[in-house]
Amino acid sequence: MADIDGTWDCIVKSPLGDQEMTLTVTTEGDRFTGSGGGQMGAMEIEGDVSGNTITWKMSISSPMPMTLDCEATADGDTLTGSVGAGAFGSFPLSGTRAG
Repeated sequence: MADIDGTWDCIVKSPLGDQEMTLTVTTEGDRFTGSGGGQMGAMEIEGDVSGNTITWKMSISSPMPMTLDCEATADGDTLTGSVGAGAFGSFPLSGTRAG
């Protein structure tokens, strides 16, 4: 089990305001599965693991269809990362371990 495994209460600082998200992560080797959910719905996610860093893509439909490139790194009970929204830039992600 990697230090990033578990449930995280996250905030993405986007141009539409703070977007709250609950992220769950279960690692297995160099891959992970989990879910991400917030005000705009919930979805299953999967991606890559490197140490305490995970990377994944999320497809959203609101406020417009796009694929987000996400990365998050755990340091104890703190999560930091970014959400890339293509031409709209990259937005900071932060979180704390739920619990």
